[in-house]
Amino acid sequence: MSYMDGFVIPVPRDKKQAYIDMAAIAAPIFIEHGAIRVVECWGDDVKEGKTNDFRTCVIAEEAEEIVFSWIEWPDKATRDAGNEKVMADERMKPPAGQDMPFSGARMIYGGFSVLLDQKG
Repeated sequence: MSYMDGFVIPVPRDKKQAYIDMAAIAAPIFIEHGAIRVVECWGDDVKEGKTNDFRTCVIAEEAEEIVFSWIEWPDKATRDAGNEKVMADERMKPPAGQDMPFSGARMIYGGFSVLLDQKG
């Protein structure tokens, strides 16, 4: 059964294209190192919750939107080995003088074992 890495990321709205550009560079690198699929989603219907929500979990600021993304791997062992290779890959470093288009300190992420995967 597949293994998933999940992410919730606050991204300034005016850096949406920079985020897309960064993701377009990173996705093939993850796939080269064993990922099956990389999905990036831009929030357009992220409602405020009564107790908690996507915005508060990443302490999103007024000018930020939420990115929800996941990377699918064949299994955890492939993910662990692949992530190590991705993090060592020079292509993953931002160009000199260019910052990441989001706050990594407020990103939340984790690895997840799949419990159910049903397709129609």
